Amino acid sequence: MTGLRVIECGAGTTIQDWGRFGFRRFGVSTSGVMDRDSAAMANALAGNPPGTACVEFQMAGGRLAVESGTVVIAASGQGCKLRIGGQAIPDGWSARSEPGDLIEVRPVRGGVYAYLAIGGGFDLPEAMGSLSVHRRSGIGGRALVPGDRLPARSPERGKLSRVAAASEVSGPIRFVAGPQGDHFTDDSLELLACGPFTVSPDSDRMAYRLSGPRLRHAGDANIVSDGVLAGSIQVPGDGIPTVLLRDCQTTGGYPKIATVISADLGRLAQTAPGEVVRFASVTLGESIAAARRAAERLQERMAAIERFPAEPTSEFLLSANLVGGVTAGR
Repeated sequence: MTGLRVIECGAGTTIQDWGRFGFRRFGVSTSGVMDRDSAAMANALAGNPPGTACVEFQMAGGRLAVESGTVVIAASGQGCKLRIGGQAIPDGWSARSEPGDLIEVRPVRGGVYAYLAIGGGFDLPEAMGSLSVHRRSGIGGRALVPGDRLPARSPERGKLSRVAAASEVSGPIRFVAGPQGDHFTDDSLELLACGPFTVSPDSDRMAYRLSGPRLRHAGDANIVSDGVLAGSIQVPGDGIPTVLLRDCQTTGGYPKIATVISADLGRLAQTAPGEVVRFASVTLGESIAAARRAAERLQERMAAIERFPAEPTSEFLLSANLVGGVTAGR
């Protein structure tokens, strides 16, 4: 059976797809990839639908071996570097990997999460309709460890892919105020917008804790537990804002001063501990427009992917600009 074997990986390496939906009313976390755009691009380059399960690396990177069969491999993520059989794969390219090849995802630089996709996806058992691993509950399994085998579905034979580098999206992380803004002093929302804040080392897939200005409650720091979601900014009694992320619980008893918009959640997730985060307030209408634009931008980039034969033609090679430079032959 075609598949990969884990040789080495960091403690936070898991299998993730776009998440487990329809179960939050039963207390089941959605989970799913932390940076959907990066995971979607890795999958698109490998010839998969954007929500297909892939390997999510958290900063440390990893190494896997192709055990059998020929597979198409692609990786994506801020600062992600891929090597197959000792050869560096250009950013934005997929590659074919043969049995015995060593696949290396270098430690992530300039971000936190990187994604490795395999053509056809992984042939693993689903839990509640998803392959996503929620480590705290054990739903979907556990984190990967050396020796784990990852069987692959029969990969689609044929073309490899390449895509130009994406333009970098920058600027503050945007939020919509509320739903419990009245639980805070008048200056707290202004403090959140002014910042700056730093991502604490005490952060993970469940939430990012932020060090910076303390936000003050107007009264009790507790509320009757109600629903939360990825992006909710809870503020416990110590005044430290905590942004909930993909592995967050489904209810919480701390008031929520604001909610990070969906278009910026991936960028926030790629902010490493010790790095500075700045926020900006937007309206609900602006949040919806940003979500639509983010979806359009992803679709435009996936539509720009160029497919080419596994055995490149002379026409393709001439179009690929393979000359990296010239030198005097002295």
